[in-house]
Amino acid sequence: MTDRAALLPLLGEVFRAHGYEGASLALISQATGLGKGSLYHFFPGGKKQMADEVLAEIDGWFETNIFAPLRDTDDPHAAIAAMLAGVDDYFRSGARVCLVGVIALGHARDDFAAPVNDYFARWQDALATALRRAGLSAPLARKRAEDAVLTIQGALVLARARDDAKVFTRALAELKVRLLA
Repeated sequence: MTDRAALLPLLGEVFRAHGYEGASLALISQATGLGKGSLYHFFPGGKKQMADEVLAEIDGWFETNIFAPLRDTDDPHAAIAAMLAGVDDYFRSGARVCLVGVIALGHARDDFAAPVNDYFARWQDALATALRRAGLSAPLARKRAEDAVLTIQGALVLARARDDAKVFTRALAELKVRLLA
């Protein structure tokens, strides 16, 4: 018997590959091995509930592995280096697109506006907090945090568009120098 938690990564990959709009129940069934009835058993709210739960799982991972350490670790330089390593690992060195970004750019953006905005805002806030602890002024910390998230997201898009994951790896290496300078 499949459990709900085991389905979320599979659903996430369908949404990453096809976007929310393109993730048909047929594609979801194929990826999960479940029929429509079983899918609705696990997710009575349908595709919207599936996407909500996938976004919540991603958010939880980032909260635990990226945001909280940036906010709470005593050594801000170590937290920033760990953020970059965690991001590299999570996005498989640029081979995996950001599902939150995919949702933000799609037609269903308004349906998920609050969790998408919250995810990016908390990332910027957590990084700005670490940069402040590293000695930057509040305005400079905010600017660098925004630049960092822009760099990461832009590098993911460009790596995907160019089919060259090294774009992402180079961007992270250069970002590390800029953030930890």
